[in-house]
Amino acid sequence: MLIHSLVSNCGIGKMSDDEVLKMLGERVRELRKERALSQETLAELAEIHVNHLRRVELGQANPTYLVLLRLAAALKITLPRLLP
Repeated sequence: MLIHSLVSNCGIGKMSDDEVLKMLGERVRELRKERALSQETLAELAEIHVNHLRRVELGQANPTYLVLLRLAAALKITLPRLLP
C-alpha cells in the first residue's frame, strides 16, 4: 500500500513496473551521455559492475537504493534529480 501511494504521488501510478524501470534507465542514460561518460566510466565511478549499469539503462534491472545513491553521486546530482 505504501509503495502504491508513493508511486501515485510521483504521477506514475498507472504505469507498470517495467515501464517505470524503463523510464529510470532512460534517465540514467540521458544523464550519463550529457556528461560524456561511457558506461564503463560511470560504472567505475559508481562502484558497480558495468553489466549491472547496462541492465539498469535497459530497464531490465531494479536497482537498490544504495545503487541509486551511488549513481547519483557519480553523476554529481541529488537522488531526486536522478529519478524520472
